[in-house]
Amino acid sequence: MSHVLVVDDEAPMRAALDANFRHSGWQVTTAGGVVEALAKFGRAPCGLVITDMRMPDGDGLAVLQGVRQIIPETAVIFLTAYGNVPEAVQAMKEGACDYLMKPVSFEQLEESAERILGCDGGEPGAQDSDLVGSSAAFRAVVAKARRVAQTDADILIEAESGTGKELLARLIHKASPRAAKPFVGVNCSAFPENLLESELFGHVRGAFTGAMNMKPGKFQVADGGTLLLDEIGEMPLSLQPKLLRVLQEREVDRLGDTRPISVDVRVVATTNRPLTAQIEAGAFRADLYYRLNVVPLTIPPLRDRRDDIVELAQHFLRKYAPKSQRGQFRISDDLAARLREYDWPGNVRELENFMRRAVVLAHGTELDASAFGHSATPPSPEHQRGVSAGVTLEALERRLLEATLAATGGNRTRTAELMGISLRTVRNKIREYGLPARSASWTG
Repeated sequence: MSHVLVVDDEAPMRAALDANFRHSGWQVTTAGGVVEALAKFGRAPCGLVITDMRMPDGDGLAVLQGVRQIIPETAVIFLTAYGNVPEAVQAMKEGACDYLMKPVSFEQLEESAERILGCDGGEPGAQDSDLVGSSAAFRAVVAKARRVAQTDADILIEAESGTGKELLARLIHKASPRAAKPFVGVNCSAFPENLLESELFGHVRGAFTGAMNMKPGKFQVADGGTLLLDEIGEMPLSLQPKLLRVLQEREVDRLGDTRPISVDVRVVATTNRPLTAQIEAGAFRADLYYRLNVVPLTIPPLRDRRDDIVELAQHFLRKYAPKSQRGQFRISDDLAARLREYDWPGNVRELENFMRRAVVLAHGTELDASAFGHSATPPSPEHQRGVSAGVTLEALERRLLEATLAATGGNRTRTAELMGISLRTVRNKIREYGLPARSASWTG
């Protein structure tokens, strides 16, 4: 179960977020100010904090700095009713994961939370130390990324879901002259068209119904730094010309504004499916593709770098073993062989979830194939291809959705990526099949 601390001095806002998050299966703690928030976080730390920016006894930056002193990897999202661009930039520089303007829909807020907690690498604040692997193919990609980081060229990363696209984008940012400036990420599949335009480019007060305050777009917030456009292939066709203009002119037209704003941003775009196929289907502009694809990077799937599998598994053991408080674990030879032969369709993310689950379920400190329950053990390659006759497509779809939700701990953003469908489709299917928003069986 995910745990969130909500910090806001307005009681109705706290109550609304508390009710919505609990309804979606989250564990929730609330606080009305900075002092109360840090006291509660100290007693019961959690992985996510959502905080108002301005409160009577301090500001959201004090909350961020306080919780990061206790748990450095804590993910923090800011909410504010004030459209202050320098404030937003400062928040991102301090390490905020997102910055949302009130009024904000709960769906938009939860999508932001799931994107942050479900980023490639599996943990908020994942470091480029998670880019593990000594195979020639993988090291060549990392070396190329470090070289191009020194330039201002825009970059397109094409790779399957779960391979570490966001980690590679963060590595590029950290290795670049822009490292001291913000790194800002936007998942293009997480927003409907009208919200995505405002999210990217911003809007002025009164630009549309409900635009009560000015909102800086992510291009503005990332000024001087790096903007990650995750799953760029999901961007609506109608928005692509506007993005193309920003990339060419380095100017942003906010919704409702009459003058452009200059921005200095390096764009790293990612996609989990070839954009050339989408161009042929008429779903993606060829001119935008060539503008983004100044430097192409491709991360090989895990099945094509099998020499890295056990090394990665050992890495995740070192990551999760201390949390088990049972000492060091080792991987037996039979498990190592099973890990190497499995194709890992969910790539590094699937392997990380598997190893994390293995630590939780282990009876001793040696991990072998027999130590796992059947549901936690990767099937043999032959069994992977087997499908029982007489099963309806609907039943298979439901079974696949439930299995993927279980593998991702109920994270709908990761589930959408692994299944190759949109986040909206995942939500619709959960409702269609009457599945719970979250389930205890999905944790892990």
